[in-house]
Amino acid sequence: MQKQITGVAALLGAARALRAVVGRELQRFVRQPSRLGSALVRPLLWFVVFTAGFHNVFGVSIVPPYETYVEYPVYILPGLLGMVALFNGMQSSLSMVYDREMGVMRLLLTAPWPRGVLLGFKLLGSVCLSLLQMLAFLLLAWAFGVEVPLAALPGMVLAMFLAALMLAALGLVLSVYVRQLENFAGTMNFVIFPMFFISSALYPLWKFEEAGALWLRQLADFNPFTHAVEAIRFASVGLFNGQATLVVLACAFA
Repeated sequence: MQKQITGVAALLGAARALRAVVGRELQRFVRQPSRLGSALVRPLLWFVVFTAGFHNVFGVSIVPPYETYVEYPVYILPGLLGMVALFNGMQSSLSMVYDREMGVMRLLLTAPWPRGVLLGFKLLGSVCLSLLQMLAFLLLAWAFGVEVPLAALPGMVLAMFLAALMLAALGLVLSVYVRQLENFAGTMNFVIFPMFFISSALYPLWKFEEAGALWLRQLADFNPFTHAVEAIRFASVGLFNGQATLVVLACAFA
């Protein structure tokens, strides 16, 4: 009986710690409305500009998971959803570096919980923020005429969650090695833009081969972000990409 009471008390304590850490991340986000604005305006701007500029330039041939030719806005939606998670993952790692410099992390680690658990809670807070922003952008895309079948939404939300988890974990790893805020902006750009552009986010990978850049195609195949985008893309049409999902999970928990 006493063991059961102890177990319940431990679970309640973990729930309170989770609420405190995740709640702090959400409150910080709510107090910075400009952060939400930039998180939505950035991919929306890319969506409008790229669909207007490349709508008739890029011919998206019949590539998995599509069974017919698709319009360019439909193709880039999963890539831009991944972009939202990528930028938020880096933003969360910047927040981690800031908290470490300001002494907040030292205060957090005084809690009677293992460091791994506390960092896991902080990681979960970042994932929740990414998922909220991705869902908000999905609504914006719907307003612009890009619709996702309702039957595909549960699988798509799960794929977005896994992508956000992987990218938040990447941001957490970066925050371990980047010790100063002054160095973080350059590191973010060094990570974000190669990951985003050398992927299938904006164009099918066969475009690299068509241009004779086979080495870029090979880099894109090794890019975890490519697999995150493909997992979301397959889920958006109600399909499951097992290989992409396994790569995302492996990178998230590596």
